[in-house]
Amino acid sequence: MPNRNTTLASRLREVLLDGHWIANTNYKEQLQSINWKQAIQKVDNLNTIAALTFHINYYMEGLLNVFNGGKLEISDKYSFDLPEIKTEQDWNHLVSTFLRNAETFASKVAQMEDAIFDQPFVDEKYGSYLRNIEGVIEHSYYHLGQVSIIRKMITQHQL
Repeated sequence: MPNRNTTLASRLREVLLDGHWIANTNYKEQLQSINWKQAIQKVDNLNTIAALTFHINYYMEGLLNVFNGGKLEISDKYSFDLPEIKTEQDWNHLVSTFLRNAETFASKVAQMEDAIFDQPFVDEKYGSYLRNIEGVIEHSYYHLGQVSIIRKMITQHQL
């Protein structure tokens, strides 16, 4: 039976980098299949793909900071504060940062000792390490569905 660290790391890679089992897609596949104009294309009152990418990356970076011995310095109110995307280079930078953080996040989880998963994450009010890591997985799937649908709306109907 695999350890929790390898199971969680596999689940993270599944949704973020290379999986197809749950959603038949992943962030890497979705993000690399569009250009910057599509990434910032507004569909009704939905978030843009760029905003959703920034949002998930924001939380990964915040937790990575803790994994690396830093403080928890993120706040929900800033989680959609995407810098303006004006060029393909801006979009590619966001995507590459997201993918690098996704791989780093999964690798850090894979290296964790089993006992840490049951320990409080920074403060007991934030739950355990396990709850936060599973939260990243669940939150990522939630927004991956949105990214996938918005991408289809944009690319199939050229909104």
